[in-house]
Amino acid sequence: MYTKTRAPLGAATVACALSALFAGAVAAKDYKVTVALHVSTQGLDLSQPADAQTFYKRLEHAADIACTHGNRVDLVPLDVPKACYEKALGGAVRVAKAPLVTQMYLTTHTFAEAAAYGIEVPPQVAGR
Repeated sequence: MYTKTRAPLGAATVACALSALFAGAVAAKDYKVTVALHVSTQGLDLSQPADAQTFYKRLEHAADIACTHGNRVDLVPLDVPKACYEKALGGAVRVAKAPLVTQMYLTTHTFAEAAAYGIEVPPQVAGR
């Protein structure tokens, strides 16, 4: 019930599966909706610290939206939105494969958390 991340080169997608609330007699638990938000790197050079930070903040924001309201009013909140957020963010950082973005992720996460989401830690960061 959490996230799937797939993205073309130069972008990351943050996604989260949520329950949809539909009108009528149908129970919300009967439906799953995947909220996917495309986060573009257009105009950013991820080898530059300022641009990498801008992109990382976009990923954080997209993970927050995907795992809370999903920009929709008909979604039932997740029981554990923090777990969804962490999985969405970790997956997006993994897909981005940008050393500076990974470094920013590691300022608030452990190497074990990074490994859990398949994030490759650049050698220059791992040696610290």
